[in-house]
Amino acid sequence: MPKETAVYTHGHHESVLRSHRWRTAANSAAYLIGELRPGLRVLDVGCGPGTITADLAALVAPGRVTAVDTTQEILGQAAATASERGLDNIEFALADVHALEFPDDSFDVVHAHQVLQHVGDPVQALREMRRVCRPGGIVAARDSDYAAMAWFPESPVMDAWQELYGRVARANGGEPDAGRRLLSWAREAGFTDITPTAASWCFATPESREWWSSLWADRTVGSVYAKLAVDGGHATPQELSAIAEAWHAWGEQGDGWFMVPHGELLCRA
Repeated sequence: MPKETAVYTHGHHESVLRSHRWRTAANSAAYLIGELRPGLRVLDVGCGPGTITADLAALVAPGRVTAVDTTQEILGQAAATASERGLDNIEFALADVHALEFPDDSFDVVHAHQVLQHVGDPVQALREMRRVCRPGGIVAARDSDYAAMAWFPESPVMDAWQELYGRVARANGGEPDAGRRLLSWAREAGFTDITPTAASWCFATPESREWWSSLWADRTVGSVYAKLAVDGGHATPQELSAIAEAWHAWGEQGDGWFMVPHGELLCRA
C-alpha cells in the first residue's frame, strides 16, 4: 500500500471504544498538562470519542479546541462527550493528519495520542503538525510500544498475541512499536527542541485486570482487528478464540500484572 495509506487496525468496535473512553488528560496526557493555560488554541488529532479532548478544552477555556478524526461517526461521539460535559469551546472536523486543511501557525498546541502508530507516514504527520503549530508552540505526541508490553504470569498464548498483533498492525501500514521511535521521527520531521519522556499504564488490581483482559478478549474475536487478522491470513478464528481465552485466564489471576509503556514527546515548534 502507498506509504501514506494505512488501515486503522482497531476500528471502532465497542471493545475499542471502551478503552478509549477510559482515557483522560490525567492518565494519558499528563506530560502535556503543564504546558496548558487558559486562552490557548489546541488541535487534537485523532480525538476518538473525545474524553481527552474534553479535558483539554476545560483546561484551556476560554481558548478553543479543534478536534479532528477520520470518520463522522466517531466525531459524533466526541461531540456527544463535549455536550454531556457542557463544553462549548470545541469544534469538530474530518481530517487526514498527513495533509491538514488548516493554515500555517493556526494553533498554540497540537496534540496526538496513540495516533502515529496507526498512520502510514508518521514523519509526514509530524511535519504537518509542526506546520500548523505557531512558532514557539508545542507539538505533543504519545504512543504505546507493543513489543515492550510486559505481563505476569507468563503465558505462551499471550506471547503469541503480542507477536500476532505486531504482524497485523504492520501489514496494515502501521508501526505498533511507535513509542520507541517517536524521538527519531520528530528529529526527521525537523524538530530540534524536543523533550522526550516515557510513562506507563499498569493494570494490576482485580477491577483493572478484569476490565483490561475483557476488552482485549472481546477485541481479539469481535473487532476489525479480528477480521483483519483472519482475512490477512495471520490467524484462524480458532487461534483467536484461544488468545481470547488466554486473556480471560490472565485476568482471573490474583497476582496478574500488565504494563503498557508509552513514549512521549513535547516538541517546541
